[in-house]
Amino acid sequence: MPSSTQSAVNLQDTVGDGVAAGNAAWTFGGTTPLHFDSHVSKSVPRYKDGHEIILSLSDFFVKPDSICYELGSSTGALTRQLAQRHCASVQWVGIDVEDAMTRQAKALQETSPQQNLNFVTDDILTYDYQKSDLIVAYYTIQFVHPRVRQALFDRIYESLNWGGAFIMFEKVRGPDARFQDILSNLYVDYKRDQGYTAEEILAKTRSLKGVLEPFSTAGNIDMLSRAGFTDITSIFKHICFEGFFCIK
Repeated sequence: MPSSTQSAVNLQDTVGDGVAAGNAAWTFGGTTPLHFDSHVSKSVPRYKDGHEIILSLSDFFVKPDSICYELGSSTGALTRQLAQRHCASVQWVGIDVEDAMTRQAKALQETSPQQNLNFVTDDILTYDYQKSDLIVAYYTIQFVHPRVRQALFDRIYESLNWGGAFIMFEKVRGPDARFQDILSNLYVDYKRDQGYTAEEILAKTRSLKGVLEPFSTAGNIDMLSRAGFTDITSIFKHICFEGFFCIK
């Protein structure tokens, strides 16, 4: 039996980059926002490349009178770039359920104030969306519980103007057990190459149990289709990470 000291230590194991999380207890609150940008840019392959893809795609949909949303905006890095890219009359809203993330996003925004950008703490499942031309979810929906995920896709579709776009990046599962095993091993190798220790990789995996629930490529497309999207394509794929581009 482990000692009480060992048990206390194991409640919060380090997952790298100054972030700590317990078994099946990953959170984006607490002190995670202070270390989030450095951690996620190392943990997710081509993280900033995905931002560049979204920024380029936004040019085709954002109009001077547009309202646009990022769902799960975390520290606001992508939302700020989008607001800087387009004219000041476009309204950008970053939504995150974790107030600590919203506070961090607002603090970072103070270094470059933008009147057309607002960060709010709210639930993307119940938020009162206005009709929009672009909605982005960057590695967010994988953290929405599967039982309500379809309802979120339905709301996103209904919130878009006709001809508007939904861009979603997600971690994806392999189409069968053999592919999943290979992809998982490749991703572990990637994290080792980023400098994470075996203990940190295991701690992160344990912390995400029941919190991160990725679907396969086909599973994501099925849910998007049930929401009403018929024009869907893949715009990015690296190991077990994929970007989906949908037009209403």
